[in-house]
Amino acid sequence: MYIVTGGAGFIGSVFARKLNIEGIDDILIVDELGSTERWKNLRNIRYLDFLHKDDFIDKVRNVKLSNPKAIIHMGACSSTTERDADYMMRNNYEYTKALCDYAIRTGVRFIYASSAATYGDGQHGYDDDLERLEKLVPLNVYGYSKHLFDLYAKRHGYFNNIVGLKFFNVYGPNEYHKEDMRSIALKSFQQISSMGQVKLFKSHRAGYTDGEQKRDFVYVKYCCDVMWWLLNNPSVNGLFNLGSGSARSWNDLVRAVFTAMKRPEAIQYIDMPHELRPQYQYFTEARMERLKAAGCPIISPSLEEGVKDYVCNYLTGGPNYA
Repeated sequence: MYIVTGGAGFIGSVFARKLNIEGIDDILIVDELGSTERWKNLRNIRYLDFLHKDDFIDKVRNVKLSNPKAIIHMGACSSTTERDADYMMRNNYEYTKALCDYAIRTGVRFIYASSAATYGDGQHGYDDDLERLEKLVPLNVYGYSKHLFDLYAKRHGYFNNIVGLKFFNVYGPNEYHKEDMRSIALKSFQQISSMGQVKLFKSHRAGYTDGEQKRDFVYVKYCCDVMWWLLNNPSVNGLFNLGSGSARSWNDLVRAVFTAMKRPEAIQYIDMPHELRPQYQYFTEARMERLKAAGCPIISPSLEEGVKDYVCNYLTGGPNYA
């Protein structure tokens, strides 16, 4: 059995679908559905069972879980604006610790989601070398909760046996439920569909013109292909960036959406809220050399290719689930 935590969420559900495509149906989905729409992500997935995240971690802690083939831990609160630090420490840090400790004890393949938010404002670069880990200063409690577990895993020598993935700006199908945390690709499609234009934040930093703030945008289907390769190459372990390796501007992203929709470009620049300015990242770009050196042959699609696939095959005509 393969366990996918956060299996009804964005990356988790697309990866569960990837397992189906590869002929694997013996999957345990772990999540917390609540009153959200994320349950819809499960409708195209074949899986054996579903467990609430609290029931699942109780089984782990009380040694009542039959050893699975692998645990793919994508479950977390990923809101960069969440203010409840105690909740984030319990939900993201303590939960991951308990699950990883179990995987180490039992020898189960363990792949978990870290985040590019651990890099903070980027003053120390975006190199995923473990020797640089202690220098990083996240800008929000989400990034800190992820960084804290990365440090925990390093301190205990776990990266000899597990994989952590620092996801950059992921976009693609099955993110429909994410509300304010939806990608700008999806938000742009919705704004263009309803208003014919897109609103982007103005720049409030010298050296960056409006809309030219840059991110490493990475397509979720590429991320899941990399995860599948890692699942099948258990000798490859460590903490790795997972991005496209190429920073692109918000303007580039939005123009790719306009092009895919065959609509004329119309961008309006608006002031960034004051509360976001201190923690806003103006540039992110994944250094991908270490993952490539580990033998990963998967090549990221270009921004334009990924956006076209997303818009034409998943957004046009209404939400189409992976």
